Parts: sequence; structure tokens; C-alpha cells
Amino acid sequence: MPKNILLFMTDQQRADQVGYAGHSCGAVTPNIDRIAAHAHFTACQTTNPICTPARTSLITGRYSRQIGTLTMAGDLFPQIPTFMQALQKIGYITYGIGKFHYLQTYPWSTPRGCGMDPVAGVEEMKHFGYDFIWETAGKQQVVGNYCFYGDYLHKKGLLTAVRDFFVECGGRNGDTADHNYDKALPWPFDEEDYIDVVTGRVAREQLEQHPADKPFYMKVSFCGPHKPYDAPQRYLDMFPMEREDDFLLPEGQVLTEGQVLTEEEKEALYRQRRSAKAMIRLIDDQIGLILELLERRDLLKDTLILFVSDHGDMLGDHYLIQKGVPWRQALNVPLAAWLPGAKPVGKRTGPVEIHDIAATILDYAGLDPVEALSRSWPAYNDRIPCRSFLPVLEGRAESHRDFAYSESDFTEERHADTVFSEVLRKRGGDGRRANAWRTVVTENSKYIRYLDYQLGETPYEEFYDLTLDPMETVNRIDDPAYGAQIRQARLRMDYVVDHYPAAQLTWATACAADRNLI
Repeated sequence: MPKNILLFMTDQQRADQVGYAGHSCGAVTPNIDRIAAHAHFTACQTTNPICTPARTSLITGRYSRQIGTLTMAGDLFPQIPTFMQALQKIGYITYGIGKFHYLQTYPWSTPRGCGMDPVAGVEEMKHFGYDFIWETAGKQQVVGNYCFYGDYLHKKGLLTAVRDFFVECGGRNGDTADHNYDKALPWPFDEEDYIDVVTGRVAREQLEQHPADKPFYMKVSFCGPHKPYDAPQRYLDMFPMEREDDFLLPEGQVLTEGQVLTEEEKEALYRQRRSAKAMIRLIDDQIGLILELLERRDLLKDTLILFVSDHGDMLGDHYLIQKGVPWRQALNVPLAAWLPGAKPVGKRTGPVEIHDIAATILDYAGLDPVEALSRSWPAYNDRIPCRSFLPVLEGRAESHRDFAYSESDFTEERHADTVFSEVLRKRGGDGRRANAWRTVVTENSKYIRYLDYQLGETPYEEFYDLTLDPMETVNRIDDPAYGAQIRQARLRMDYVVDHYPAAQLTWATACAADRNLI
């Protein structure tokens, strides 16, 4: 029988925002929990806690430093192989439905409606390895871009109104809790037109038509619970407004006038937390409908199912919002997997990197991940760091990594009224917690190196004992008791940087053979 593969993906969902993580999180996700009943990983780490870098890393099996997507600016170069292309070569029909965000061609200042047009560019996007594409730009991004969801809204006469709503929600991105612009307004239109409801419906339509004798790969990539926090009222009503003041602050944090969070800042975050839970519940319902369809068509028993997010969301912890920082709230993501015909293996606590999904999918399809994702020329196109966790899913191994590596340089726009030095000061660490950083994380420790330092200056470093301090609040970099672990972490980080350089690419088109001179 065909070995089908279904990847569910969310946008900006923390690792603790799933039901199986524990009742204290308040998430209600029975269908995701059903997937997780076979296996779930509590230490899955995105390779870069920003949308484009994480998503391009996932499909290429490489670190973002290798493929030129270290931050959210520019596009994934089409010469980099993807696992979808490898699946196509062995007969898979491949579907890409929902948010891709492999391209960030235009700057954030691009006028409304003047950005990308994935509808017009659908044939070019198929180069990444998709036979069918229905791409959403994202909720904020539909204001500037014209994606398939935007086309759906346009045909229903809703595009202008929805764009106006997203702007009203507070379209600006913030960083610290006093730069939190999202109003957490409920979705004011029909629920059937909500972006993740439409995404789920398109996925079901394609699965309904898929020939049962052909293997498929399908990515269903939802846009929630990313801001704007805009859950429909019916889903908001499922969750009470919880005003639990449990925001985490690290040692050394310095805030304006010594405050932690003002009551106004807390209230905004309470509304956003509630809406995030509601959005996740809506997504879980869509996942449930897709699983029901697979069961009805007798496809579920032959389908590997994976659930993951691209990165997390600070939601006020460390006085931060959004992403791009090395704290667990932004770095760790939920990862659940259901392997057909295998015995459940339950919770796994060892490190996983998000791009290991690429290796696992290829391994399940019978392909060697390194061979499938490599090119023989030019240089460094054969440095493939992803590793399959299929042996873990099959119960043949407890874990497959000793440590996970992540990196970032969060260069999103800074608003004219934002003083960046003040943002850094609010992050603590004597104002040295820069946007650019690298981190190495084991099951029991985290080492961070910040990269905004001058020649001759020592980089600012942090080290956390995750066994004693799982919330990462006490920096032990100067504690001699951790000296050996810190030295090992530094060596591991240097190894990754030294052994996984950027892939060399080509662009020249002229060929001497074309002129028949010899």
C-alpha cells in the first residue's frame, strides 16, 4: 500500500500550548493529542525562531545559516533541494496547503497590496516540490500580499474589509511588553471565511479527490495562533478570561521604573493568551475533520502523521512578546507523530531539531536523507545536518541527538518611535542580549552566545541548568561547577558553525558548448 505522509503545521505555537503538555497550560487539543498518543517530543527545538528561517530549514534539512535565510528577509534560493522534490521523484503526489513563507521578497514598508502574488507565481512556487499549491501569505501578510486566501476573499467581496480588520487589530510587530500593539479583537466575519477554516476545507477537498493507489505528501499549514489574535467569538467563548500573573522574568532583568508589567500590559497579554488558546482549539477541530476523512477513505492506516509549529511565542515572559529570542517559549515547539502499524512509544525528552522532520519523512519513504537532499556541485551542498527520528518512532531508539543547535538574527523592522538600546536594556543581561545569537541545548542545559560584540571584546554568554532551573532564570556562566559543561557546549557550537557553511550557488547561464567552437 502507498506510504502516505501528512504534515500538520501551525504558526507561532509554544510547546506548552497543547493538551498533552498538561492541564496547567489550558489548551484543549483532543485531535493533536490523538496524534501525540503514539509519540511526542518535549524538547523539539526550532533551528531558528522566526517564520521564514524555520520553514526553509524544515523543508531543506539544513540550518538557516547554510541556505541564506538567517533572518526574515529575502527568499529561499530555488537551487537548494527540498524533501518534497525527492518525494516527487519516487512517485509521490505532493500538496502544499496553507502558509509557506519561503519568500520574503519585499521590505516591511511595502505599500498595502503591493507585495507578493503567490497566485500569479504559483508555477514558480511548484519548483520547490509541489504538484498542488494553495498558499496563504499569513494573516498580517494578506494585507500586503495577494495569496490564494486573498483571492478567496476577493471573490467573496471581503478582501478590503478583512485587510481593514487586520490593520485595526494592530498590524505593527512589537518586541517588549510595552510595545504590544495587538488588540485581540474577535473575528467579525463568518466563521467559514476564517483563514484556518478555509485552509482545512481546501485540504479536505484535495484529500477527497486524491487517488487511493498513489502515495501522497500533504502539508496543511495553519496561520494560527500567530498574531493578530483574532479567534472567532464561538471559540473565545470556550475559554474563560484567565488573569494569572505568572509571567517569567530572568535574573538580571531591568525594567522601566523597576516595574515588571503594568496592569494594562497584563490585560493585553491575558486577552492574547485567551485568543491563542481559542485559535489552537479551532485548528484542532480542523485537524479532527481531516483525520475523519482519512478514516472514511481508509487512508489513515497507511499515513504517517506529524504535527509541529515553526516557533513559539513569548506572550509576555521575560517581558517579551513575539519571537526571535533564545528562550524556551520562542525556541521550543510541539512535535507529535503517529506512525501507522507501530506500537506507541509515548513521551520522549531527548533533543530534536525541527529540520529532522525532513530526514524522518524521507526515511519513512525509503530514501536516504543525505543523498536525497545533497548536490554534488558546487561546494558545501552535501552538508546535511538533519537526522531521522524514525528509529525513535519505531521503538528502536530512545533518542537520536545529544544536543540541538539554533541560531537567529532578528532584523525585522524597528519603528521610528522605538529606541533599540532601550529594548536591549529591558531584556536584561546589562543590555547585551542582542538580536544575533547562537545556542546549544541538551536535555539538561542551555548555552547561549550573543554575537553583537566588538573586535577584542568577549561575547556575552549565558548557561542554564535546565534540571534545576527549567524556566531559565539563573545564568550560571560564571559558576565554576559548570565549567566542564560550558566548555563542551562551546566546542559543540563551534563544531556546527565550522562544519555547516553556506552552500555555494550558481547563476551563470552562458555555455561554451552552445557556440560549437570546438
